[in-house]
Amino acid sequence: MSCSNIKMTNSAMGRIRELSADEETRRLAFVRERALRDEVSFLNDARREGREEVARNLISMNVLADAQIAVASGLTESEVKSLRTEDKH
Repeated sequence: MSCSNIKMTNSAMGRIRELSADEETRRLAFVRERALRDEVSFLNDARREGREEVARNLISMNVLADAQIAVASGLTESEVKSLRTEDKH
């Protein structure tokens, strides 16, 4: 490694140590990470609800078999059967 690369690496490592030592920076990083995880969770929930809505609509049409609804909605066949059972109640 050239002398220049070593200096840049040492400088970056020093900056990482500085940021890690700052309690407010660590707190902000934690809050940001939690917000990003929450956003991913919300998006996954929305996708799931969308797939379930598609399956419910197809179930209500009463034209396709559960296996076909599973393929169309992206759910498993057992999830479709569960939705079909829920809708009957």
